[in-house]
Amino acid sequence: MKSLLLVAHGSRRAESNAEIAELTERLAGKASTDFDVVEHAFLELATPSIPEGIQRCIDQGATSVNVVPYFLACGTHVADDIPEQVAIKQTEHPELDIRIADYLGTSDELVDVLLKLAH
Repeated sequence: MKSLLLVAHGSRRAESNAEIAELTERLAGKASTDFDVVEHAFLELATPSIPEGIQRCIDQGATSVNVVPYFLACGTHVADDIPEQVAIKQTEHPELDIRIADYLGTSDELVDVLLKLAH
């Protein structure tokens, strides 16, 4: 069973975290043919944490978890912090396929989105 975990930074503003939850719901609606489970998690400042988000996927029967960093650039969070958090669950569940996808900023389609927003 395949799952997708959208990982955002997290905010002290509840409204910002709610936006990620709403985005996850929209993503789940479009991803239902590719992913059985779609969840979200936060690196810091909000819950669920990345390990908690991965566990939520596992608890729903996921045998693979694709962690998608919702970040624009490869700063310390993308390069170091997210992999460290994901490694916790990879170590706990070596039988599962838990991997990190490319972060948002690597997407070629992002250029099109930016141009669309600018119009």
